[in-house]
Amino acid sequence: MSALFEPRTFRSLTVPHRVWMAPMCQYSAQPTGAGAGVADDWHFAHYAARAAGGTGLILLEATAVSPEGRISPYDLGLWNDRQAEALRRITGFLRSQGTVPGIQLAHAGRKASTERPWKGGAPVTDAALGWRPVAPSPLGFDEGHPVPDELTTEQIASIVAQFADAARRAREAGFDVVEVHGAHGYLIHEFLSPHTNHRTDAYGGSFENRSRFALEVVDAVRAVWPEDLPVFFRVSATDWLEEGGWTTDQTVRLAALLREHGVDLLDVSSGGNVPRAAIPVGPGYQVPFAARVKAETGLPVAAVGLITDPAQAEKIVANGEADAVLLGRELLRDPSWARRAAGELGGAVHVPDPYHRAV
Repeated sequence: MSALFEPRTFRSLTVPHRVWMAPMCQYSAQPTGAGAGVADDWHFAHYAARAAGGTGLILLEATAVSPEGRISPYDLGLWNDRQAEALRRITGFLRSQGTVPGIQLAHAGRKASTERPWKGGAPVTDAALGWRPVAPSPLGFDEGHPVPDELTTEQIASIVAQFADAARRAREAGFDVVEVHGAHGYLIHEFLSPHTNHRTDAYGGSFENRSRFALEVVDAVRAVWPEDLPVFFRVSATDWLEEGGWTTDQTVRLAALLREHGVDLLDVSSGGNVPRAAIPVGPGYQVPFAARVKAETGLPVAAVGLITDPAQAEKIVANGEADAVLLGRELLRDPSWARRAAGELGGAVHVPDPYHRAV
């Protein structure tokens, strides 16, 4: 039997196989008004297609825990009940196709209030749409980006509570997995990395202090999330800096702590905290990071990053380098990648009744 198409159980939840969809922002929600951050027909069609294509677990895109936590004004949110209600339509359909519904909760930190990527991704200058970002330290992301306001300890506590509130709504919306976004230069990553965290209080300086916010968020989410359902955490394994940044060694240390705090899987990516970092991109280039975390901590991991071929994905799981693979752009290109891979590898995925004639 194909290792890629074996089920995997986390607490009481069994995921049917190891081909999962990585969180990918659609930047397609309404930016203002009562519909701000609310999933619409685009989001339903987008995720429904990948579920009908046989994907085992779908992690919805980075969903903001507050209006100010959005990457762009067009991001999904989960700071009110209307947003949760709209997501229930998506989770219901995913579950009907045998797909486990998951969601990534996020705060963009200093990278907030930017335009959509296909519009250039620059900071939003329209006062009606944009807002002033916040961060651990008053350091702008890049030239032309605003200097964020440094968070007070009271504001930090408020954001921790916002993550918990969003997690509670996520469960009410029907999600079975919640992932805390601690990667790609967004707020939690900004606290973790000495490159972006220059604080001198209890949230800065030592590794323990820089990890404090991440662990407080995880604890708050775990406290409201059902004990029998899993919590994931996405991390950037390295800033890709020669010195002064977040490193793989620190990622391994953090992974061990996250396991102690109730995290069930580490979603291992990299980069995002430094503009124009020199990253040696190639097929499976981030897999060694995931493999090291798994080998040194025993924490289950998912690998991501230019995993495009079924045989490549099978090898990653069969060799024990990762417990699952997360596909991003490949699933944008081919919503039925999981079904195609199952055919090539002798695995099995759910096939909707109207599609059986094409199997």
